[in-house]
Amino acid sequence: MSNTVIKVENLSKQYRLGNVGTGTLGHDLNRWWQTSILRKEDPYLKIGEANDRAVKGNSEYVWALQDINFEVKQGEVLGIIGRNGAGKSTLLKILSRTTSPTTGSVKVKGRIASLLEVGTGFHPELTGRENIFLNGAILGMTKAEIKSKFDEIVDFAGVERYIDTPVKRYSSGMYVRLAFGVAAHLEPEILIVDEVLAVGDADFQKKALGKMKEVSEGQGRTVLFVSHNMAAVKQLCHRGILMKNGKLDFEGEINDVIENYLKVDLKTTIKSDFRKIVTSGTAFELIAAEMLNIKSNLTSAFTISEDIYIKLVIDCNSNIPGAYGYVSVKNEKGDILIESDSFDELPNVLDTMLPGENIFLLKINKQVLPVGKYVVYVNFASEHSNGFNIDSPGNILQFQINDPFTRRGAKRRSYTSQLLKWETPS
Repeated sequence: MSNTVIKVENLSKQYRLGNVGTGTLGHDLNRWWQTSILRKEDPYLKIGEANDRAVKGNSEYVWALQDINFEVKQGEVLGIIGRNGAGKSTLLKILSRTTSPTTGSVKVKGRIASLLEVGTGFHPELTGRENIFLNGAILGMTKAEIKSKFDEIVDFAGVERYIDTPVKRYSSGMYVRLAFGVAAHLEPEILIVDEVLAVGDADFQKKALGKMKEVSEGQGRTVLFVSHNMAAVKQLCHRGILMKNGKLDFEGEINDVIENYLKVDLKTTIKSDFRKIVTSGTAFELIAAEMLNIKSNLTSAFTISEDIYIKLVIDCNSNIPGAYGYVSVKNEKGDILIESDSFDELPNVLDTMLPGENIFLLKINKQVLPVGKYVVYVNFASEHSNGFNIDSPGNILQFQINDPFTRRGAKRRSYTSQLLKWETPS
């Protein structure tokens, strides 16, 4: 008997932008006539463009997924990576049967528990206790089976004091801890996790990664893991697939997949003088990010003996209380070497921004980073948005550091950490 638990064949998903169905009664009738009466192919599948969100298209139809083929074995942990909009979440929704494919097929052997976003499968008016039993029943478990796992779930989530409180009163962190605890402990054969671990704190992320490793290696269950944290993907997964514009771009050993992702990410999404058009009506948005040297010249190449400046230009049409920014500097492997947010040194300058254009400089001191290539990641959130982002630029800059002046040259590898101060230019 084959140990394949998921088989995806020629899977595609098409959307019509801005509309449900084809958008007009005439088109809907034409689709019904062609497919149901004449038994022909859907005529609207012959049109449509690849899902490249950075390019303005000419067609109203977009292929969120196109011709996806892969298999997952029992007990395997498959990493699914790619840029935002690559089709990862759409793929997981189809695998979880929350949406149906346009063409192709998915064959699944076993029960699936999905954690696609915060609160998936939870009813906000029910308590944590009631939601645990509800989710267990949905998975086909008996009341006795759920009871046997109940204390373990509550202990893992760390919400014992609030277990009889409606989950609508939970913070986003409590919500996701309980949701993950339910999904991981109620014994599904397949566990699907989509980036929601980013909501939790460092302790929860460590516990969650450990639990996923335990259920795959110790219990022989299958895990599909989507994350932009390459260190977590590398730690957990043995094999992966890389998604790009709705297509499967690369499949193989996880180290090879990550290497291909970072190459593509650096080449196609990061510029040394990043700038974008402000979306009309957006309350808060990063409109420019630049790498500068001490002479304020744009550059992406530095020596190890010079200071490096990151310039961020933020546009807001009103003050957003509790707004804060997060910046990290990662190496080519995705390891974070410097991370800091605007709360590290009080007062938080983003909390008191005035409407209009605001400029901030963040300085990386000389001889802090070793020789190599780096990526700058930027994210903004608000204390009053339950931890959710108000702008998520992601990986926006790349730069490299050389050392032509010392005998050690490119062999210099040590570094020390520092906090990045959010300063306004004088």
